[in-house]
Amino acid sequence: MCHFCSMTRRQLFASFTAAATTASLGAVGAAQSAEAGGGASPSVILGNGEYRYQVVGNWGELPPGYTYGDSAAVCVDSKDNVYVFTRGSHPVIVFDRNGKFLRSWGEDIGFTNAHGAAVGPDDMLYLTDDFGHAVRKCTTDGKVALTIGTPKKSAPAFSGEPFNRCTHTALSPQGDIYVSDGYANARVHKYSPDGKLLFSWGEPGTDPGQFNLVHNIACDDEGWVYVADRENHRVQVFDGNGKYEAQWHNLMRPCGLCVTRGKKPIAVIGELGPETVASLTKGVRNLGPRLSVVSAKGETLAHLGTEPIGEGLGQFIAPHGVALDSRGDIYVAEVANTYWPILFGTKPDHELRSLQKLVRVS
Repeated sequence: MCHFCSMTRRQLFASFTAAATTASLGAVGAAQSAEAGGGASPSVILGNGEYRYQVVGNWGELPPGYTYGDSAAVCVDSKDNVYVFTRGSHPVIVFDRNGKFLRSWGEDIGFTNAHGAAVGPDDMLYLTDDFGHAVRKCTTDGKVALTIGTPKKSAPAFSGEPFNRCTHTALSPQGDIYVSDGYANARVHKYSPDGKLLFSWGEPGTDPGQFNLVHNIACDDEGWVYVADRENHRVQVFDGNGKYEAQWHNLMRPCGLCVTRGKKPIAVIGELGPETVASLTKGVRNLGPRLSVVSAKGETLAHLGTEPIGEGLGQFIAPHGVALDSRGDIYVAEVANTYWPILFGTKPDHELRSLQKLVRVS
């Protein structure tokens, strides 16, 4: 990272972080319009301005007998092929950008509980198994090239040592690997491209640089590191050495996090919403679950989804993983079936939808 670029971004962070905590576009509703020709199902548009997206119903052609179980994470390679990391019997399900099934793999790898998925510039996949306490680097056809951590062996809880229920990975422009860790740790670990631990940072707490459930992590082309600090309701921003730079608020339990590449990155953040369906907030709009589009300065650009929890077009249940393709379309992985009993106390009576596609129309 050049000195000029670094100083420019730091100045922007300093200027905009305070303003970002109060900036909001207000409620951004779903615009619905019936397509021409009687009987056609209505389209649902989420967002506003430059960030408007049409929801695609029932995207992804699963073969007979296939189910997701839950879609914990999703990532997209350089050819716009979509990799869904699931909690079903087929851990990795691959589609083309039109939703055509290509293949599945991972049944013999030993995944315990799918949680995070990221793709590097060489199209290698980084799959994070939280109950398995490991990250596996895989080829696009499922060959394991590197394992970070000892599968199914955890570090002591909140020891700061890797890993105890690690959650996600991110790649720096130089190929270094950042791992968010996680449910029973409050750390970010930085590894060299060959899997050697370089250093770690973070501890439990609510102050800048501290974490309360490090749930997701992303990196941009300048090397800035974005961390979804879920139970502190914020995203924190660090430089590549773990130095705190800024934090973004106005978020409700950020779970999914995707930061685009390029000179003007944006972040798409999947917000889990309230932890319980309390009687006072049941059915209330604008509290999530939803997606938020945020600039690299921390400005809220759009909210996608203002309606309460549900399976309807334009609604979400539990956005857990987010990815964008080369055209700016958004893929949302949801742990709906896992989260429903937490919210309502009973299991759903059918397998809930756990994958959605939003096509950018602006």
